[in-house]
Amino acid sequence: MKYDFTTIMNRKGMDASAVDALGTGGAAPDAPKEGFDAIPMWVADMNFPTVPSIMEAVGKRLEHPAFGYFAPRKEYFDAIISWQESRNGVTGLTPECIGYENGVLGGVISALNVLCSRGDKVLVHEPTYIGFTNSLTNNGYHIVHSPLVKDENGVWRMDYADMEKKLSEEKIHAAIFCSPHNPCGRVWERWEIEKAMELYKKYDVMVISDEIWSDLITTGYKHIPTQSVSEDAKMRTVALYAPSKTFNLAGLVGSYHIIYNSCLRDRILKESSLSHYNSMNVLSMYALIGAYSKEGQEWLEELRQVITGNIDFACSYIKEHFKGVEVFRPEGTYMLFADCTQWCREHGKTIDQVEKAAWAVGVAFQDGRMFFGPCHVRMNLALPLSRVEEAFRRLDKYVFNA
Repeated sequence: MKYDFTTIMNRKGMDASAVDALGTGGAAPDAPKEGFDAIPMWVADMNFPTVPSIMEAVGKRLEHPAFGYFAPRKEYFDAIISWQESRNGVTGLTPECIGYENGVLGGVISALNVLCSRGDKVLVHEPTYIGFTNSLTNNGYHIVHSPLVKDENGVWRMDYADMEKKLSEEKIHAAIFCSPHNPCGRVWERWEIEKAMELYKKYDVMVISDEIWSDLITTGYKHIPTQSVSEDAKMRTVALYAPSKTFNLAGLVGSYHIIYNSCLRDRILKESSLSHYNSMNVLSMYALIGAYSKEGQEWLEELRQVITGNIDFACSYIKEHFKGVEVFRPEGTYMLFADCTQWCREHGKTIDQVEKAAWAVGVAFQDGRMFFGPCHVRMNLALPLSRVEEAFRRLDKYVFNA
């Protein structure tokens, strides 16, 4: 490969929560016991160096020693428009439809504050990204969960009958749609999105579509933008994107929304401006321009191959070695959501004991209960394959076959 996805980066002391927060309590895993190094597999950022074109774009800007007030450059909007066309087949996107948000979750709340009143109910699929849970609850919205269900092939699907029942009975008029789904890893097929959007149209539900993972699709799958499935979907959907997951840029802050409905767009822009702090960072602007470049495209294609290989290895290893642990092979994202229910039942263990045993030997994966997985763990596979292999050797020897 042209780019480096094999070097093990030393992130300790370099502003990485995935490493430096271990053992600090809260939602962080325990630090490993003596004799084991930490393999960070909990925070959803990547343990790969980002694409060189980002470093070059930011570095060139750093040559000028002033960082005052500014307006987004034409190159910023051009980069997004070109990226959306080349990656997702989006045509007709104009700068007017693109708005800045400090983060996707901030964009979710800006949109909800326009679409709803505090105390309103919002439909969200379960399992649920913890960021949705915390941000909606903290801002006074009530989450109504519609559980995803596995079909006969173990594929997570939306339960349209359950969605319709809740939309109707609970009088819900706003929904969060996660595409690709986090934490389950589904890349929704067009017919699935169309069917969901038909329901939302029927019950006059506005949709906030979190598509931050849309670039990280494994080999053989294709992201379908929610706004692309119909003209009605285009006008009733607020779509949220960012380069942060794709290019490991979370620490630079910055995301963007795409809103075609001009009335909705104007109101959300006004709402997001009220704090007087929802403002772009000049370096994050240059990072996006560097990311959404020809080299960024090439780097991403190699990254997708690496992530696909890591996922294939992990899922095969679980199937062959961890009897009683069930996992759906993610079609998108680099997160694995593993169900340990049967294994725990057969071995008389709790999920707490599984997690403590893994953390003790440095496999710092995440408690899945905060995502409404009752006996699940969530595992980041965006590491060099050698680290993933070592993590599974430790899980084999010290946890699941100890």
